[in-house]
Amino acid sequence: MYFQIQKLQKPTIHVDAFLYNDDTIDILCEEGKMSRNYCMSCGSTKTAPLDFVSHSFSIPELRFLFHHAFPDLSGKTLLDVGSRLGAVLFAGYVYSSASRLYGVEINPELCDLQEKIINKYNFLDRIQVHHADICSQKTLLQGADVIVLNNVFEYFLNKEEQIKAWMFMYENLRKKGSLIVTVPGLKESFSKLQVNIQLSEWVEEIELDTDIFLGPDTDQDALSDIHLYKVL
Repeated sequence: MYFQIQKLQKPTIHVDAFLYNDDTIDILCEEGKMSRNYCMSCGSTKTAPLDFVSHSFSIPELRFLFHHAFPDLSGKTLLDVGSRLGAVLFAGYVYSSASRLYGVEINPELCDLQEKIINKYNFLDRIQVHHADICSQKTLLQGADVIVLNNVFEYFLNKEEQIKAWMFMYENLRKKGSLIVTVPGLKESFSKLQVNIQLSEWVEEIELDTDIFLGPDTDQDALSDIHLYKVL
């Protein structure tokens, strides 16, 4: 199974929502193959719930983005920062008419996996994945019409590195009218950091209607975590 426990402020299990929905996780917990709790004091019965986080959107969340949140993307370029398995790119290929879909992923194994899918399903005409640190991809950022940032820095970078990455975003995401999707919201991300960024001078948040039923796997809380901004 593709779960990873990472020692942060509290133990966190990284679960890819594109592959594993909540029902699947419940079954794995019932079978004893994973747990939603951790031992706070080794050997004791004192436990607390684990944090679960996904760095990929689930299929209902992807449908919400491309069918309800985004405008018509014909002729537009989308950039997914930390593209991981390629879920946003593949959904953009199927659900939109975006002319180019770029992924930037620092993990070489995940890049290889994306490339295999792209080649297998003949997505090469519109999808391209770059194995790189996003802070080396100024040109891609400056030219993108839609930028996706899903839990992209907090769980992988220390605070100093996060600040550097966000300042790079701020300096290069300046294309007027371009859209930025973030999970969590920018205010929440910045509240944990000391960044010299005035959001009101950079972006305007677009209110999203998340009261939408997208099938039995719809998670309203997860939809509410999605924030959409327009660059001023």
